[in-house]
Amino acid sequence: MAQAKSLTQQDINTVLAYTASRTNAVRNRVMFLLTVLAGLRVSEVAQLTVSDVRNTDGTVKSQVFLSSERVKHGHARTVFLSTQLQHEIAQYLAAQDTAQDDHPLFHTLRGVRKAFTASTLTQHFHYLYRRARVFGASSHSGRRTFLTNLSNSGISVFVLASLAGHKNIATTQRYVTVNDEQKRRAVDCFSLQVS
Repeated sequence: MAQAKSLTQQDINTVLAYTASRTNAVRNRVMFLLTVLAGLRVSEVAQLTVSDVRNTDGTVKSQVFLSSERVKHGHARTVFLSTQLQHEIAQYLAAQDTAQDDHPLFHTLRGVRKAFTASTLTQHFHYLYRRARVFGASSHSGRRTFLTNLSNSGISVFVLASLAGHKNIATTQRYVTVNDEQKRRAVDCFSLQVS
């Protein structure tokens, strides 16, 4: 099976513009951003509840704990939410005035208590990318993009593995896309005293 495409900034902009023009725009935007800005798997996004992201005082949490039974391979982890992502979630929740703590964070058209399954959300992302004309992307592209962008920023592979919930850094390294511009920057950073 081909590896998921790592999204460029242009791809991300294209997806966001497409979602803005469709029904459920805010919901779809936040689901997409959770993969790109927090590295969540689609199955993890599907399982989120309102109480996972909202404090009792109504503010959005800065981190989300995913227990071992909710994640792939049973490796519990804490997902950190950037200030930008917290703001996006807060805007989404403000529009969901009937959302109760035990409700799914993202519900289907069948009602506020009907969560996406991992399978239906995978299909949702497949069609989202296809209709936005971002070819080669899959439901795993957001997660791959998150890890690649952090790696490009100089974040240690050990930190990346922890953020991704990987027990082995070799797994994390498979996610990171290397391009010619990164190689150029790496070489430019290296110098020797020569006479």
